[in-house]
Amino acid sequence: MRILLAGASSGVGRALATELIARGHQVAALGRTEPDFQAEQYLKTDTADSASVIQIQSWLASTGFAPDCVIQCAGLLHDQDHMPEKRLSQISTDWIDKSMQVNLHTHIHLAQAINPLVRKSVPVKWVSLSALVGSISENELGGWYSYRMSKAALNMFIRNLDIEWRRKSPSSIVVALHPGTTTTQLSGPFQGNVAAGKLYTPELTATRLAGVIENLTAQQSGRLLHWDGAPVPF
Repeated sequence: MRILLAGASSGVGRALATELIARGHQVAALGRTEPDFQAEQYLKTDTADSASVIQIQSWLASTGFAPDCVIQCAGLLHDQDHMPEKRLSQISTDWIDKSMQVNLHTHIHLAQAINPLVRKSVPVKWVSLSALVGSISENELGGWYSYRMSKAALNMFIRNLDIEWRRKSPSSIVVALHPGTTTTQLSGPFQGNVAAGKLYTPELTATRLAGVIENLTAQQSGRLLHWDGAPVPF
């Protein structure tokens, strides 16, 4: 496959790009910092910025890279000033906006960038890394307001995108993938609370996700999938 992978600066994104290259796929990557792996092509850009839509389109046109699979790995759970909210009183609209910008807008902008390429004769596999905690029906613990809400919004975007793209390109496949809790910067402060055997290395996560991506079927389109390919209720 010719794969366009965004969020290559993230722990899972970097590991997934490396795994896909090792499997013989052509990988062009997008990221906010320079990569430490050998991509077919690389563009330094921030997909949280709407200006990236035109930038990516121009770059793809200039390189001649035509992806048949697109993966967006961008995501945000916390930063140096904000941790996931446990109570209503901790919610701030600024942090909700930031969470939406990274967990949702990055995916929208990338989809807008490649939308002109998706045609009946040119289907695409689209994969957004989402999260199990974005599933409303799976939420039994509460908390993590901004992260849960932004991932739930991403899941709805995936459902809508699947409907739109399959109308004009019936063979296209659009899914969200839950990678599982992985030892990256995103999960760092919370790894001590993870049950034994439920914390995975980036390499293991990348191997699992690559296998699911390679074997996606039309029946899975429009769904949130677990790292083993099993469907997760929205």
